Amino acid sequence: MNKPLVLKSGRSASRKIIGWLIVVFGTLYALQQFVLLLQQQAHVRYAFYAGMVAATATALGALPVLFSRRLSARFNAAMLGFGGGVMLAASIFSLILPAMYLFTGLSGADSSTTNNLAYIGSLQVAVAILLGAAAMMLLERVIPHEHFIKGAEGQQAKALKRSWLFVLAIMLHNIPEGLAIGAAYAGGEATGASALATGIAIQDIPEGFVVAMALLAVGYRRRTALAVGMLSGLTEPLMAVLGATVLGASPLLLPWGLALAAGAMLFVISHEMIPESHRQGHELAATNGLMLGFVLMLILDTALV
Repeated sequence: MNKPLVLKSGRSASRKIIGWLIVVFGTLYALQQFVLLLQQQAHVRYAFYAGMVAATATALGALPVLFSRRLSARFNAAMLGFGGGVMLAASIFSLILPAMYLFTGLSGADSSTTNNLAYIGSLQVAVAILLGAAAMMLLERVIPHEHFIKGAEGQQAKALKRSWLFVLAIMLHNIPEGLAIGAAYAGGEATGASALATGIAIQDIPEGFVVAMALLAVGYRRRTALAVGMLSGLTEPLMAVLGATVLGASPLLLPWGLALAAGAMLFVISHEMIPESHRQGHELAATNGLMLGFVLMLILDTALV
């Protein structure tokens, strides 16, 4: 009577072993291909490095959670506004304007058709921006997540633990930033891409702090808040590599990718960062932070290019 149970348990153990072997060898193969990709394509390698710098900045920003007791609502609003200002300037000067220039210049037409090309290029950029925003809107509705002030959103949000909802919200927030870095390096302008990556890394420092302190404020332990805050930036190097790989494969895709990333960033700014920064009644602090972030990114973009 016990033989069938023994056979079933033996088969189950064998399946688990085979499954783990597939996962291990699949991971090793993926890592090997990733290393080869970084070695063969310089723009992908630089995008990965820039994404890791941004992730490191997020991790550094989360460190003060070990010593800080509470994040004031005014400071939180100012930091969210600052990040929104940096992203707003980056989307305009580092993504939209280069995309428009590429759309206008790819055809190689003479000056007699410059006005028509500028008009067509503007329409293409507008369409790409709207598509990028629509993609982020779809992700917002499909993926369950939770804002620090506004609460839970997305399908089946109540079925997940709050910690995972926060993690998913942070990942959604970092997707357009990573894509923007990858798109910038795919364009071949290393100096301009470095300016964009620098601005994103600068705004990631207070972002990491805000994320960690928000987790602490809703009841998480300091170590958990620190770990989530530090790991939240890892989405950026992954998306930077994806953006640089896909957009670097074809010059025709590059302006679309730049404008799509800009649209995704604009959606995050308008849908999340500005409303969250104004939600607790500190609009002036949030506005001042946004202005400072915008001006800082403007200076970085013009000084480094």
